[in-house]
Amino acid sequence: MSALLSVQNLRIELTTRDGVAPVIDDLSFTLDAGEVLSFVGESGCGKSMTALGIMGLLPDRIGRIAGGQIMFDGEDLTKASEKRLREIRGNDISMIFQEPMTSLNPVYTVGEQIAEVLRAHQGLSKRAAWAQAAELLDAVRIPNPRGRIDDYPFQMSGGQRQRVMIAIALACKPKILIADEPTTALDVTVQAQIFDLLRDLRRDTGTAIIMITHDMGAVAEMAERMIVMYAGRRAEEGRVDTILEHPRHPYTRGLVSCVPHITDHLTEARDVLTEVPGIVPSLRDFGQDQCLFAARCTMAEDRCRAQRPSAVAFGTDQRADCWRAEDV
Repeated sequence: MSALLSVQNLRIELTTRDGVAPVIDDLSFTLDAGEVLSFVGESGCGKSMTALGIMGLLPDRIGRIAGGQIMFDGEDLTKASEKRLREIRGNDISMIFQEPMTSLNPVYTVGEQIAEVLRAHQGLSKRAAWAQAAELLDAVRIPNPRGRIDDYPFQMSGGQRQRVMIAIALACKPKILIADEPTTALDVTVQAQIFDLLRDLRRDTGTAIIMITHDMGAVAEMAERMIVMYAGRRAEEGRVDTILEHPRHPYTRGLVSCVPHITDHLTEARDVLTEVPGIVPSLRDFGQDQCLFAARCTMAEDRCRAQRPSAVAFGTDQRADCWRAEDV
């Protein structure tokens, strides 16, 4: 069975003051129906840019897909017209953005914003869209949905606004839901509720989820497979439990070591938490023919600074792009 989404050799470029930079460099992955795939990495590694590329929402005039394919249900989205992308966005592929307070329109009620999606994509009447908007608020567990449907975003808590964003994203029963840092700035109790909600919705609707995060705990909680991104490239890919127990890339090992414990069966007693030294390189350094993590890596050798590493496979469910992967 073919994958629901297949991204092959994707290259996304941004025009900056220093020239053109490949913010996504030769990225390939697949997503099956009903699967949860997580993208992990520090800020600036290309996670959100990958999502925007899939959605066709790259920054106007400065961002473009320079190569590769994004195959969705057998259709190459890189060749789709803007009209066709508008039909797919929100209908077949939806996205929960990082900041619900800035993503929701402050001058429209939450009911109006949910109903707008239903009328635009499903052709529902105003009354039918309004009734379904209330049902969606109930589905995302907002108390008294018919009473809260007339509320404006500022009248809701952060967790409730995030639930409204989920309701909007799921209004048309998409095949793929992209959740970009869905629990940012929420307390741990609300985070757990959001994860429970996403799990239940996935079970009930069969929607595949791409979750973007820097939180390894969230990955262990939600995802089946993960892709570790660094400087626009894949560093490591595989099953979540395999990578968390046996990371093969020094960067992945550093991310895992920063967490005191991840899941009950992966808990380690750590007196001191390690850190990944240094910072992500600037955009002007992206695309160089070398390992872009070499400057921060304690295992780096001469070939790491002279040649881009190839992928090394470990069994059938893990691979790392690192010259020293066998030694990690």
